[in-house]
Amino acid sequence: MNDDKGVSMSSADLESVVDGASYDVVVAGAGAAGLAAAVFAALDGMKVLLIERTDYIGGTSAFSAATTWVPNTRHSVELGAEDSAEKALGYLDVAVGNLAPRSLRQAFIARGPAAIHTLEDRTNIQFRARPFHPDYLYELEGATSFGRALEPLPFDGQALGDDLKLVRPPIPEFTILNGLMIDRDDIAHLLKMKKSFRSFGYSMRLIASYYLQKLRFGRGTRMVMGNALIARLLLAARQQGVHIAISTKIEKISARGEGAHEVVLTRGDITRRVTARHGVVLSSGGFGRHPQKRGQMLPHPLPPVSPAAPGHTGELHDLAIDMGAYYSESAAQPCFWAPVSIRTRHDGTEAAFPHFVLDRSKPGVLAVGKDGKRFVNESRSYHEFVSAMYAANKDGSHIPTYLICDASALQKYGMGMVRPGGKNLGPFLLDGYLTSDETLDGLAAKLGIDAAGLSDSVKRMNAYAGTGIDADYKRGSTVYERANGDPSHGPNPTLGQLTAAPYYAVKLWPGDIGAATGLVTDERARLLRKDGTVIDGVYACGADMASIMGGVYPGPGITIGPGIVFGYIAAETIKAGISS
Repeated sequence: MNDDKGVSMSSADLESVVDGASYDVVVAGAGAAGLAAAVFAALDGMKVLLIERTDYIGGTSAFSAATTWVPNTRHSVELGAEDSAEKALGYLDVAVGNLAPRSLRQAFIARGPAAIHTLEDRTNIQFRARPFHPDYLYELEGATSFGRALEPLPFDGQALGDDLKLVRPPIPEFTILNGLMIDRDDIAHLLKMKKSFRSFGYSMRLIASYYLQKLRFGRGTRMVMGNALIARLLLAARQQGVHIAISTKIEKISARGEGAHEVVLTRGDITRRVTARHGVVLSSGGFGRHPQKRGQMLPHPLPPVSPAAPGHTGELHDLAIDMGAYYSESAAQPCFWAPVSIRTRHDGTEAAFPHFVLDRSKPGVLAVGKDGKRFVNESRSYHEFVSAMYAANKDGSHIPTYLICDASALQKYGMGMVRPGGKNLGPFLLDGYLTSDETLDGLAAKLGIDAAGLSDSVKRMNAYAGTGIDADYKRGSTVYERANGDPSHGPNPTLGQLTAAPYYAVKLWPGDIGAATGLVTDERARLLRKDGTVIDGVYACGADMASIMGGVYPGPGITIGPGIVFGYIAAETIKAGISS
């Protein structure tokens, strides 16, 4: 089935797709889920065409840390985690409940290890687990502190050759030195490079190799986190003979009977019609940028920006709904959230910086609304943080939220786009990204928030820092929350006094990082109609599929993990249909 008629293998252009070509599977969307579905189908001997509407391979996954939440893989065993399918499923049952069908998470838990092991055993894609990477809802029964969250190993992009230019670049604000990608290991050494000979040597080697790579290739080739995962998946797709067309729009999907579909593709004035003999897999990133559905499905006020990749326009959802598909309606939240700060770059583009874990949970930092009062446990997950912003914003007082810190915290941890060290603050202050004043009252006046409320919040936080107990919101009371603090700080690693002037603030806005509401499927990744019947030959995974987590965020990587696993399940289902 995996013949080479249809497109040049080294090409990624629609021009090279032969009009009328036939494929076993057409995959729509080249993020982590779509790439995985394409790779799994090709590993099963199928001829695959992968379509991407943007100019790059890798959706929001390329921007992310690429943590991949899949319980009970060999990595969990290697670390000695005391986990089981029953324990992981029980955790999700408590966390998600009736917000998503139990059959979906059962399939995910059952097939997850096989999906990961297939990639590792048959392709270049390799993962590792950290000895400490806790679930987010650690207070729930069945949570673990390690073994479930995987991350891709760093990757040398030189192996991609000319395809290196196809990988979506990381968010500039997540790099240093105008393009050097760094992960948690690098950050730890860079922060200690003036205190440790080992860290100094590590940092100098890292920086020197980056500049050598830029001289030779025009960019750094050491790829980590999301870029590493996408690069590895792209290489695997090429090696397995997956045909790729970027900058290509799917205009129409027409059923041709027995699971076959004609797919009409366009790029500019070029049109191609191809046949998907056995399956079309939708993995285009969700509804988030759809011009109508964004306003209809997200809460108001609408997030002013999205830190997600630009390709999730929801256009394919319109086609799917025309075929009888429909959206889930049970999710706790329509999308997954992260608080973001916004700044205009030198080139005029807008940077939306997600505040995941680097500042909100650190000592000497707190978040308040316009009344100057805290309203949330700042060390909870980014998803819960924004959910709390919306819950508190009934009177318009908490969007934006104000992240406040003192000079000591800014110097130690940074805040948003402001790096640790507290240097070169002038541009951030000048353009208004960062607000500062020598007194809390002065800061409140500049922000337009209640000074008495802010003063009281800081007074209470200073007292809690001494006792180690947050009597208002129990900050730092779980393993996960404490993991995001400063381990060198006590008695509570998340609570610290704000006493060192000047004081600083950054505005936080809601940012949608991925869809939770999606198209309804069964446990075999097949799209369903409202009457429960299957739309023959059409599948979904990733953010196009209604999240198995029901708009809840139980742990790191709960979008990428299920995306990869249901890409695997879709390929399994298609293969079983061909064989029967």
